[in-house]
Amino acid sequence: MKLIAYLWIILTKSIPMIASELINPRSIVVVGGSEDVRRPGGAVVRNLIDHHFNGDIYVVNRKAEGPVCNLKTFKTVEDIPDVDLAILAIPSEDFAEVAEILCGKKCCKALIAFTSGLGKFYNGGESVEQRLKNIADNAGATLIGPNCIGVMTPYYVGSFTNNVPVLVSKGADLISSSGTIIVSVVEQSIKLGLRISSVFSVGNSVQTGVEDILEYLDETYVHGECAPVKMLYIESIANPVKFLKHASSLIRKGAGIVAIKSGYSSAGSRAATSHTGAMATEDTVIDALFTKAGIVRCYSRTELVNLCAAMMLPRPSGNRMAIISHGGGLAVMLTDVLSTNGIKIPKIDGAAAENLVKKLHDGAYVSNPIDFLPTGTAAHLEAIIDACENEFDVDAMTIILDKLLDNNLSDLCNVMLKKQNRCRKPIYTVMTSIDKAAKEIDYFHEKGGISFTDEAIFGKVFTKILNTKQISEKAVLPPVDTRIIRRIIDNSPDGYLPSDKVLEILDASGINRLSQMVVENKKEKIEEALNIAHQFGWPVVMKVSGPFHRSEVDGVCLNIMDDRLFKEEFNRMIRIRDVNGIIIQPMLYGNQVFVGAKRESNYGHLIVCGMGGVYIEVNKDITYCLSPVSNSEASNMIKGLKSYNLIRGVRGQEGINENIFAEVIRRVSALCNIAPEIYEMDINPLIGNMRGLTAVDARIRIERNVH
Repeated sequence: MKLIAYLWIILTKSIPMIASELINPRSIVVVGGSEDVRRPGGAVVRNLIDHHFNGDIYVVNRKAEGPVCNLKTFKTVEDIPDVDLAILAIPSEDFAEVAEILCGKKCCKALIAFTSGLGKFYNGGESVEQRLKNIADNAGATLIGPNCIGVMTPYYVGSFTNNVPVLVSKGADLISSSGTIIVSVVEQSIKLGLRISSVFSVGNSVQTGVEDILEYLDETYVHGECAPVKMLYIESIANPVKFLKHASSLIRKGAGIVAIKSGYSSAGSRAATSHTGAMATEDTVIDALFTKAGIVRCYSRTELVNLCAAMMLPRPSGNRMAIISHGGGLAVMLTDVLSTNGIKIPKIDGAAAENLVKKLHDGAYVSNPIDFLPTGTAAHLEAIIDACENEFDVDAMTIILDKLLDNNLSDLCNVMLKKQNRCRKPIYTVMTSIDKAAKEIDYFHEKGGISFTDEAIFGKVFTKILNTKQISEKAVLPPVDTRIIRRIIDNSPDGYLPSDKVLEILDASGINRLSQMVVENKKEKIEEALNIAHQFGWPVVMKVSGPFHRSEVDGVCLNIMDDRLFKEEFNRMIRIRDVNGIIIQPMLYGNQVFVGAKRESNYGHLIVCGMGGVYIEVNKDITYCLSPVSNSEASNMIKGLKSYNLIRGVRGQEGINENIFAEVIRRVSALCNIAPEIYEMDINPLIGNMRGLTAVDARIRIERNVH
C-alpha cells in the first residue's frame, strides 16, 4: 500500500496554479523588443500596441538610442519598474540571468520565452531550461515555453504571429505544443467564423504543459460564461493523471474538448511478452485516455477546426437530422455521409409536411432532404426551420446554401442568424460558394454565425461528435482480498508468477477459475499425472507451464480422451525447452473470451478484452479502457468488439453472460489497483455461456522497475 501512495504522489504532483498575471497582466515588458516587425521582439511589441493592451508596456533593448514605438525603453532589466509579465525575445544564453532579475527583483510572476535552440537536441539546452524552470518555480511564477510563439487572451496579444484573431470570452480556447499549428488553426478558424478566446503556445513545456493550462481552464470554468470548447494539439503528456482529471472535469461541467495527439504511428520500445502487452500500443493508450475523459479525437488540422466549430453549438438530444437545401446534389452527398455513419435522416410526411409544402414554391420537396429550390426565399426558409423546430421529429438541422441567384443569400443569412439564437434544436450551416459569396459569408461571421465550407467534412465531424460516448459514471471497483494479493506480490520476485500463485490471486480477486493440478516435467511423473487425469475424468486438457506463449511451442493438447494419447502428449511436452511443469485440467466447452492488463508508465493500467484462445492472435479484435473501469465502461468495451454478436449468441448458439464478463473486467481493474507492480497479465481463455464464465488459463508478470 505504501507503493500505491508513493505512486499517487508522484503522478499527481504539479506546479502551482497558472499565475493570474499570465492571463490578465497589468504591465508587460518585452525584453529584446524593437521596431523591426520581421523579428519576434518587434512583432510582439506591435501586436501589444495594435490590439490595445490597457496596461503599461516596457521595452528592454540594450542597443536602442531612444523609445521603441514610443514606449518606455530601458537598456537593462535592472532599470525597469516592477512588472507582472515578461516576454523574452533574446538569445537563450541570456535567459537565466534576465529571468533571475525579473523574478527575484522585479516581482515578475509570468514569463513567456520565445527563443528556440533549447531542449535535449541542443548542447547545453536542457541545463538552460532546467535553470529557467528552477528560477520560475522558486518565485512562484508561471513559465511558458521556450520555443513558443506566445500567449493571446482577451486582455492582450503576447505573440509575434501576424495572424491574430478577434479574441472574445465565449470563443474557443486553443492550446498547442506547436506554434506553426496555431498559425494554421487560427487561419482556418477565421474562414469558418469560429471565434477564439485564448491561445496558449506551450512550446517545450519546460514548466507548463498542456495539462497545466487545462487545470487553469478547469478551475476557472463557468458554464455559459467561459469558452465552451477547447482545441488541443499535443506532442506529449507529461502528467496523464492531471490531464485526465481536468479534461474530464471540464467535460462534466459542460465544456467540449477536441484534440490531436501527434506521434501516434510509433509504438516505441516495448518489453511485452503477453498478448495484451503486444497489442497495447502507445496510441492505444492515448485513445483510451481520450475515451475515458470524453475527448473527441481527430487527426488533422482541418478536422480539428471543423470539429470545434460544430461543438460550439449545443449537442443535439438525438441523432435525427433534417437536411435543408436549395439544391439537391449537396444534400444527397451529406445524406450519404450521415446515414452511413449511424445518423438518421427520418422521412418527413403527414399533415405537417403537407402544410409546409403549401407555403413553398411549386416543385419544392419536403420528404427529407428538404429542397426549397434556388428561387426559395427567406420566408420559405423560416417556415421550414419553424416546422423542423416545432413539428417534425428531428433533433438538429443542417442548412446547405450556395449563391445560385444574386441578392438572395443575404436574406437567408439573416434568417439563420435569427433562428440560431432562438431555436432549441441546433442549426448547422454549410455555405459552399466561398468566393462568389465572400461578402455574405463575411457578414454572417461578423454577426456571430459559423459556417462550414464542405458538406462531407461537416458530415464526418458531426458523426464523430455524436459517436463519441459521453463520460460515464466514476468507477466504484468491486472488493478484492487486498491482504492475500499484497502478500503474494510483496514476496514474489520480478518475472512471471508461478502457476499456484496466479491461482491464489485469481481466487483473491473473486474471479472464477478452473481446477487444475501441476506436476513436474519429469518422465517418472507420468503415472502421477495420469492419476490426476483419472480423478478429473475424461476429457482433460494438458498444457505446459513456462515463460512463453503455449501456442507458439505447441504446448497445449485439448480433448484428451484416453491413457494412450495422454502419455504420448506428456512425453512430448516434457521435452519442450524451458518447460517448468505440466498443467492438467478438466476440458470445458463454450465460447472463449479473454481479459488482460498492461501497465503503461504513468498512465496506469490499460485493461483489455476480446475474443479468447487463438482468435486473439488471428483477429486482434480488442477493446480497452484505462483503469479504474466503471460498470458502463466495461459494458461499452464488450459492446465495442467487432465480434460482439458472437458474445450475444448467433444462429441458435448460446452466447456469454455480458454482466459476468463485465464483472471479470472490473475485477482485473481492481486487482491492478491493489497491485500496481503487475506489468502485464492475461486471462486467456475464459470459457463460458449464459450461466457463467471460468478462467482456464492465466499469466501474471511482475516488474517493479520497467516503465
